[in-house]
Amino acid sequence: MNMDPIKASGNGGIASSSFSSSPKTNLANGDCSDQSETNNLSFPPGGISSLRLPVVTSSETSLLARCRRVYAHAHDYHINSISNNSDGETFISADDLRINLWNLEISNQSFNIVDVKPTNMEDLTEVITSAEFHPTHCNMLAYSSSKGSIRLIDLRQSALCDSHSKLFEEQEAPGSRSFFTEIIASISDVKFARDGRYLLSRDYMTLKLWDINMDSGPVSTFQVHEYLRPKLCDLYENDSIFDKFECCLSGDGNRVATGSYSNLFRIFGSTTGSTEATTLEASKNPMRRQVQTPSRPSRSLTSSISRVVRRGAESPTVDANGNSFDFTTKLLHLAWHPSENSIACAAANSLYMYYA
Repeated sequence: MNMDPIKASGNGGIASSSFSSSPKTNLANGDCSDQSETNNLSFPPGGISSLRLPVVTSSETSLLARCRRVYAHAHDYHINSISNNSDGETFISADDLRINLWNLEISNQSFNIVDVKPTNMEDLTEVITSAEFHPTHCNMLAYSSSKGSIRLIDLRQSALCDSHSKLFEEQEAPGSRSFFTEIIASISDVKFARDGRYLLSRDYMTLKLWDINMDSGPVSTFQVHEYLRPKLCDLYENDSIFDKFECCLSGDGNRVATGSYSNLFRIFGSTTGSTEATTLEASKNPMRRQVQTPSRPSRSLTSSISRVVRRGAESPTVDANGNSFDFTTKLLHLAWHPSENSIACAAANSLYMYYA
C-alpha cells in the first residue's frame, strides 16, 4: 500500500514512502521484531540473563545521633535553657541560678555572665526560668525569672552582667494579689521574634507579647488558662500549677502558639486588630482521649520556693460547661518552623507535625 509521504507524516514525524503490512511480535525483554525475522532468530525461553532492568525499592531512612562534644561540670542545678548565638561561635546555658557563656570549640571552660545566687540561700526569692540570645545582635540576650520579669542585658557592659539594660514586667492591679499571684506570674519560657523586635513570654495563665523598645507593659496579652482560675487550689494540690509550658512565634511574626492540657495547643493572631484564636489537639484521633497517670517529675528550685507541702492526686476534671480537661496529658513543648508555616508539637512520647 502506497501513501503520500506528506499526508502520512502526522504529529510532525517523517514517514517513509511505503509501509510494510507484515505483523510484528513483542519479545520478552521489551524488544520488538518482524515476524519474518523470528524464523531465523533463536531466543532463549528464559530471556537474556545479562540484561538488567532498574527496580524501584523503598526503605526507611534511619538517623543516628552521635555525641561530638560534652560540656560538663558548669551547672549545679538542672539546665532549663540553651541558646545559640548569632555569631556562630558561642552559646549560653542557663539553670536556676546561673547563665554560662560557652565557646563551641572549648568544652572544658565557660564564663559565668549572670549569677543570682545570694550569699545565704535562705534569702533566695527569685530564680532564672528561661534565657535566649537575640537573633541578630550577638551581644544581647534576655532571661526571665520566677517573679514574672524579663531582663534584657548587654554583654558589652561588663563581664558579669549584674545589671540589666531593660526590665519588662507588668504591674499588679491594686487589690488583686493572692496566695497564687506569684506562682502563676512565673514565666516558664521566653522567645524572640525572628526580627528581634518583639519578645514572647509564657506564664501559667497567659501569653504576653513585648516590644523591646517599650518596657512599660506588653503590647498584647492572650488568655490561655483563664478558665482554670477558679481551680487554682486544685492545681496547687496536684502540682499542675508548676507545669512549664513553652511558647513560639511563626516565622513571619503574625501568630503565636503555646500548649495546654488534654494535649491541646492554642494559636493566636498577633497582628494589630487580629481576633484569631484557634484550639487544636495533638492527636492522630482527636475524638479519642487516653488518660494516663505518668510518674511525678522532680521539681526545680522554682516550685520549692513557692511550696513546701504537696498532697492530692492528679485527675481529669470537668468544668461548669461540661468540657473535660485532663491534667495528666499536657503539651509542654512546641516549635514553629522559622520560614515555613508548620509547627511541631511534643505530647507524651509522640511528635506531631502540623502544616497550614
